[in-house]
This record gives sequence, C-alpha cells and structure tokens, in this order.
Amino acid sequence: MDARPPSSPTRPEVDPTDWRPRRLPLAELVATPLGLTRPAPHSLPAVFASPHSGRLYPEEFLAQSRVSLDRLRHSEDAYMDLLMAAVPALGAPLLAARFPRTLVDVNREPYEWDPALFEGQLPDQANSGSLRVRHGLGTLARVVAGGEPIYDHRLPVAEGEARLADFYWPYHQALGGLIGETRDLFGLCVLIDCHSMPGGAGRGGEGPDIVLGDCHGASAAPELVAGLEKRLKGAGFRVVRNRPYAGGHTTQHYGRPGHKVHAVQVEVARPLYMDPITLAPRPAFAHAAPLAEALVAGLRDVLGA
Repeated sequence: MDARPPSSPTRPEVDPTDWRPRRLPLAELVATPLGLTRPAPHSLPAVFASPHSGRLYPEEFLAQSRVSLDRLRHSEDAYMDLLMAAVPALGAPLLAARFPRTLVDVNREPYEWDPALFEGQLPDQANSGSLRVRHGLGTLARVVAGGEPIYDHRLPVAEGEARLADFYWPYHQALGGLIGETRDLFGLCVLIDCHSMPGGAGRGGEGPDIVLGDCHGASAAPELVAGLEKRLKGAGFRVVRNRPYAGGHTTQHYGRPGHKVHAVQVEVARPLYMDPITLAPRPAFAHAAPLAEALVAGLRDVLGA
C-alpha cells in the first residue's frame, strides 16, 4: 500500500503539570471539548484516539456529584493522551476528549441510557438493556469505578440530551471526519483507540501489559493486529488479544475492514506508568514505555508506510 516515508521525530517532553486535573466552568469546556494535534506531514494512514483521558471537570458537574473529584478520577483512562503524545510527530493525528468519562462516555452508543439514572420518559431509541447499562456504565455513568453512585438524585432527560450535544456528537463528528480524511488520502485508515486497564497487570505483576482488541477479528485485518503484536512484544511488552477486552462501541462501530477502515482497541496496564491508587505518574512517566513508537512501527511494517 502506498504511503509516504516515515519521519525521524524525537519523543516530546511531557509537561509535568499537565497530568493534574482542573476545574472549570461548563461553558469553557463546551467551547473547547476536544484536543486535536495534527501531524505535519500526515504520513501514516492512521488515526489515534484517546476517549477516556479527559481530566477537565466542569464545576457544575462536580456540584452535582456526591463523590469526590479523586473518586471520579479513578474512572479515567488516565494520561493515555500524554503517552500517545509522540504520535503526531510520527505522522498521524491524535484526538483526545478533554472532558471526563464520568460526564459522558463516548465509547458507548449515544443512547445507552440507564433508566435508574433519569427522571421522565427515555427517548424511543434508548438502549437500556445493554450489559454496560446494567452495570451503571452507560453513556452517562450512574456509578464510578468500584460501583459507588455518582449522584443522589435523578437527572432530567434534557440534561442527557445536552451532554450528547455538547460532548458526544462533537467527538464522533471529529473522529469520523479524521477517519474519512485519512481514507481519502491513503485509500485506507487504521483507527487506534487508546485505553488503560486496572488490576494486577503490568511489569512486576501478573497479567498482560497490553490487550489488543479487534472484536475477535471483525474490526481489523489479522495481519495488521499481528504486526502490532509483534512490534509490542519486541519492545518488551506482554501482549494478548481480546482477553478480557475485545473492543468497545468505537471499535465495533468504525471497524469496517471491507470498507478500508480497520479499528484496534489498545488497553495498557496502568501500573506500567502510574500509581493506580494515587493516580500519580511513575518517576519515569515521560519515557514509561516506547508505546507510541512501537504501535506506529507495527503499522508501518504491515502497511509499507
């Protein structure tokens, strides 16, 4: 497949204060809900996305919540945007949600709505029977990681619609646009959807460092996933496929190999780069892992880019 030759970037320095959360007025976040860094040039037929690393919390949302900011933050896929900071210099755009996952989760169907969270009649298109909704983790989460309720009251249906309009739809419009631009430019696009995972995984613990999810082969070509796995293992990571994360809504929705769009979910063990209890980055955070470089190298191996 034709593509331009790779550049020779240096790994960017990470701002040591950028990992901290920030409170801000809702209107300020609505005005700029996304972070997008474009490459110069766009030399790789890929788009990288970080949907759950947002750490800008609206003051109005915090006032609604019965749990602390620290507890809300444990639902983040913390700092995946920072771990992927080298991607634009390597030739692909990086899209990141700036808003928190607990405000609205863009890796859900738009109307995975929990009837226990809302007052009033849900929209006709609401999917209230999904496993994620039953666990309280719909498009608007009812609980934080660990199961503690976020609210002590129900939300108006109008608030759910407003959060979709302010955050969900802008994210997917931007992501879909980037995928379309990339496919038009190269003839195909690979979406790398970046997440982190809890538990005992990570170096020094049991379990994998990285889980690659391709919906059991439905969302990406097997040789593409094999190329990513080979490069990640070569960089020293323990890698498995689809266990226990085979891919969420984003992977399922955008991954259409027959239409030249491949989607792979990448789950990274948090103990590799951060303290899962305090959420503080590890001392070697800026160079925690050659993760972005290995992913890009795997794509170039397979795509001939």
